[in-house]
This record gives sequence, structure tokens and C-alpha cells, in this order.
Amino acid sequence: MTSPSPPPSRLAAYGCLALSMSLVGSYVALSKPLAMVFPVVLLAWLRFGIGGLAMLRWLRKPKSEPALSAQTRGLIFLESFLGNFLFTLCMIFGVSMTTAVSAGVIMSAIPAMVALMSRAFLKESISPRVWGAILCGAAGIALLSLAKGGAAPAADGLLPAAGAPGRAWLGDALIFGAVLCEASYAVIGKKLTAVMSPKRISAVINLWGFALMFPFGAYAALDFDFAGVAAEMWLLLLFYALAASVWTVWLWMTGLKSVPASRAGVFTVMLPVSAAVVGVLALGETLGGMQLVAFALALAGLLLATLPARPAGAGIAVAQE
Repeated sequence: MTSPSPPPSRLAAYGCLALSMSLVGSYVALSKPLAMVFPVVLLAWLRFGIGGLAMLRWLRKPKSEPALSAQTRGLIFLESFLGNFLFTLCMIFGVSMTTAVSAGVIMSAIPAMVALMSRAFLKESISPRVWGAILCGAAGIALLSLAKGGAAPAADGLLPAAGAPGRAWLGDALIFGAVLCEASYAVIGKKLTAVMSPKRISAVINLWGFALMFPFGAYAALDFDFAGVAAEMWLLLLFYALAASVWTVWLWMTGLKSVPASRAGVFTVMLPVSAAVVGVLALGETLGGMQLVAFALALAGLLLATLPARPAGAGIAVAQE
């Protein structure tokens, strides 16, 4: 047996992928106020710790899971190192130096990066419709770049780095590093879903993330005043940890069981969209008309990649791909 559980239907898989990336975009934006309260490495360590407690039962190896090869174990480590450890550091440090809307600008490049990596490493063929969806995302990035100067920092002004041009470039570079990590995460995850269940993948890579972050987080915790953290920040941390370590990973791996990595990558357009919406609604950032057009293009690309195609000369509604 090569798959420990049956894959979901294509429509259900699409829903899992879209919801996963929407949650990622939400916690990308909401990690900004958390990074103002907790040191970055402590925040990441607490995230993995809370997530690990929530997934203790998922760590148990099911009888249906085949023995893991050395290559698979190496991929598990890389999945956590790139998708959890480095992505978390790049994302939290980066978003603390720039605006959530600007982070969404750069993260709009994830679909194209996933497609390129899936082509190079998984040898997946990419249909013209998927390339068209990626081009829609690229057009959205161009519009967002033109409108970038209008993205304002948080209205409360509590994060000076977000409005400091001298550090904004570094924040943007770190967000792009998160893009590379997220693309690697999608490609490696596709290989892992062939031999492990989504729940066990989520639990194991989170455990690796906790171990990798342990020395940094534990050191930061020694001098941190936990009693001074407001109750609402603890609630936000709980949501962040569960969303980042449990819900988004399980949803993404579940969707990947039925969808090629290159097509799944198109769903990452939901990440910048939801990050920008949360940035506007919860953090007081601004969103202009050009940015709305850009996000409409991104969503059009999502529809282009996922709506069923009718084969020429046939009455079948869904093309078999």
C-alpha cells in the first residue's frame, strides 16, 4: 500500500487548498502585532510548541503507512526546515519590517515559483491554462508593484520599521525568501503525500520545527516577561499557532493528494489576497483601486486553473487531466 488514506475528490481538494492559503495569509498579517510583543524566535518556538500539543495523537505511525526510506526521512526534514523553520523566520522578520500589503505583493509570485519547481523536480507537465493562470498572477504583481508606494503602514504607528525605507528593502528580501521556502514546501509535500497521511505529515514536520527552534526560543524565553503579555495577545497567539502548525498544513497536504503541485500552487494567490484584506481590516493599512484590480486578476487566474474544461467535440463537462 502506497497511500495510507484515499484522496479527496477534486472539488474537495480545491476547497482544502484555498482555505489553507487563506488561513496562511491571515496569520501572515496577524503575526505583525505578535512580532511587536514577542521576540521573533520565541514567537516561532511557541507556535511549534502549541501546535505540537494539539497534534500529539497524530504522531503515531498508522499500520497502513509503509516503512519510510532514507530519502523520505530526508524530505521530511527539508519540508520542516524550509517550510516551517526558514519560512517562519523569513516571514515574521520580513513582515515586521514592511507592510502586510507589501508582503502580499511579493508573495503573489508563489504560484509561478511552485510551477517552475514542480516542472524541474517533479517533472510535471503544466497545461496552457495553468500557465495562463500564472500569467494572471504576474500581471497582478505588476499592478501591485506600481501601487506599492501607496501602501501605508499600520495606522497606530507602533512599528517604526514598517515605515523606515532603510529597512523596508530587507523586509521585502526576507519575504521573497519566504516565497522560495513556500514553493519548496509545496513541491516536497506532493512527494510526501504518496507515502504518509496529511495528519502525520503535519505532526512530524511540526516536531522537527520545534526541535530546530528550541535553542533559540528557549534562550529568548529566559529574559522574557510573560506576565506582561495582554490576554488578547495570548488568544491571538493561540489562533496563530493552530492556524500555522495544524490547520493550514493538514488542509494543504489533504488537497495535494488529489492535485498536481503546479496546479495547487495557483491557490497560493489566496495568501496575498487574505493577507491584504486582514492588513486593511485589522491593521489599518490602505488598499487602493489598482490593488483591487490586481487581486481580481489573481482570482481570475485561480478560476482559469480550476474550472472544468470541456473537451472539443465531447459533451463531457470535466476534462480528465
